[in-house]
Amino acid sequence: MSEMRFNPITLEWVIMAPELAHKPNDFRHGPVNKPSRPPHRGDCPFCAGNEHLAPLEICRAESADGAWNVRVIPNKFSAFVVTEDMRRRKQGTFRSMTAAGYHEIVVEHPRHDLTTSDMEQAHLADILRIYRERYQALRKHPHVESIVIFKNHGEQAGTSLEHAHSQITAAPVISSQVCMRLQEARRHHEMNGVCLFCQVLQEELTAGERIIEVGPSFVAFVPYASLSPYHMWIFPRQHASSYDEISDTDIDALAGVLGRQLRRLKLAAGDPDYNFTIRSAPLDEAESCCFHWYLTIVPRVNRLAGFELGSGSYINSQRPERSAEMLRSVVL
Repeated sequence: MSEMRFNPITLEWVIMAPELAHKPNDFRHGPVNKPSRPPHRGDCPFCAGNEHLAPLEICRAESADGAWNVRVIPNKFSAFVVTEDMRRRKQGTFRSMTAAGYHEIVVEHPRHDLTTSDMEQAHLADILRIYRERYQALRKHPHVESIVIFKNHGEQAGTSLEHAHSQITAAPVISSQVCMRLQEARRHHEMNGVCLFCQVLQEELTAGERIIEVGPSFVAFVPYASLSPYHMWIFPRQHASSYDEISDTDIDALAGVLGRQLRRLKLAAGDPDYNFTIRSAPLDEAESCCFHWYLTIVPRVNRLAGFELGSGSYINSQRPERSAEMLRSVVL
């Protein structure tokens, strides 16, 4: 029987309808065999040796021999413009401003053929440290209000280049989605005296049935009202509102947890396309007692259709408890 579940963090109702996984589909295909990729491509701007094809480097993480492990470059096709023009224009209900901000690419590995799930824990830690370094640098720019760290893996997730990379944006505005979540987090703290995220984490640990992995610093679990099969959250156990507060020790721990969840996803779900993002507090809420940063992984297993677009709600064709069970059963 279908069931509707409420997510108190996102304020979304999600319909759990596992019966939909068995409905007829004239367009269903078998498992997708993704083509193998070479270790290097001469026309790829992200491959080692092709640095001249990309914009000038911002920063890098180096190996012991001085070669780069991870590098950051400006996005050649940036959604934002580096400018001091912050004027807001208004004509009736029409409002606009220049898309002032920053848009950077994190090239995750010199090799073309490796995906993030293939990388060693130490290398993932280098990527996470670069995220922290760029977050700390971008927040110093005037007018920056929000910083988003995200990754698109696969065509269905929105990537255009197959070489493993992620992105960082810094914008002068805060999205309505973030404002809504922050407002609800404040309301919950005022009403109950506790962080909503911390309470959700504790209740998930107590329930246990959606937990994938528990460590001293991080917990990986499938949310009670997950948006899609294998949707995962990774929460720090210690309350912190902003990702740039993370310590070196916790970066090493997070690299291990993240790598294991991506490998579990690859093996349990057949290497689906996915997005992950680090949800962190707006910059003026950097020390908030209400907001709790976390990393979310959303596999592109379900497709948005008319119901989702018309209602604003999601349908999940696999119960979160089943997703967590299958992810836990993967032998790494």
